[in-house]
Amino acid sequence: MAFQTDSKRIVRWGLINFYRNTVVSIASILMMTVTLTVIGVVIFLNAVLGFSLNQIQNKVDVNVYFYPRATETDVLEVKSMLEQLPEIAQVEYINREQVLTEFRERHKNDHLTLQALEELGTNPFGATLNIRANEAGQYESIASTLEDNPSLSAGSSAVIERVNYEQNRGVIDKLTGITRAVRAVGLGVTIFFIIISILITFNTIRLAIYMARDEILNMRMVGAENKYIQGPFMVEGVMYGVVSSVITLILFYPLTMWLTNNTQGLFDGMSLLQYYGDNFLQFFAILLISGVLIGMVSAWWAIGKYLKR
Repeated sequence: MAFQTDSKRIVRWGLINFYRNTVVSIASILMMTVTLTVIGVVIFLNAVLGFSLNQIQNKVDVNVYFYPRATETDVLEVKSMLEQLPEIAQVEYINREQVLTEFRERHKNDHLTLQALEELGTNPFGATLNIRANEAGQYESIASTLEDNPSLSAGSSAVIERVNYEQNRGVIDKLTGITRAVRAVGLGVTIFFIIISILITFNTIRLAIYMARDEILNMRMVGAENKYIQGPFMVEGVMYGVVSSVITLILFYPLTMWLTNNTQGLFDGMSLLQYYGDNFLQFFAILLISGVLIGMVSAWWAIGKYLKR
């Protein structure tokens, strides 16, 4: 019962401080809102980046070309082996007849090539496997698995003619590099704004402590425990985080609506407004927890330095 009474008193004084120090509270809330907005933007950028990279990755694959002498059984055995690898997302089998048909379609306006093909009298193409990995960085290990297997890619009994990983390697490496760079930049920007927000909130709390220095001095003189002195300022810091996260959520709704209306087709079918709605609870939780933690850390740091004097 005493604990509940103490908690209520701490919360009440924290709310009083929050409303009493209106000017400094607004300054801290504005800065924390900027920080949470940056965190939200980074979340959206990661979502857009992930979606775009998945779209690009779906267009990037590694092809395994078989010798014409390879039987369908040989090809299906390789396909089955590949599908057991954890890196594989999909393996598409294109038989010799399909390869020939696609070749004719690609060169339908090249009469000399088609004439030369007719003069051969036989299908010179082997079957093909189109491989898609779960992540762009996994293609190298997949290609190595095929090329390092002597029963598949070496000797007179080999069934695999070549794997075109090296031809696509430049695109795959750039894709992987872009992913890492954007995520690193996003993390760096987020950390920078978090530090700035903590420093500003810290100074805001210190200003609030200075304004209440006489009350704090009286409390210390009568032997009040540190929790009664720290508690209200911790509550004040939490309030900064809660209010800032709510403001940020409100700002993101018109922002995502405007972006959705003005970027139709830019993200290849992704709607930022729909993403915001589908992930609202998760988005809210991240912003709320981030804001509360920033506020609590700033308040704990500020009042801790004051009490050590």
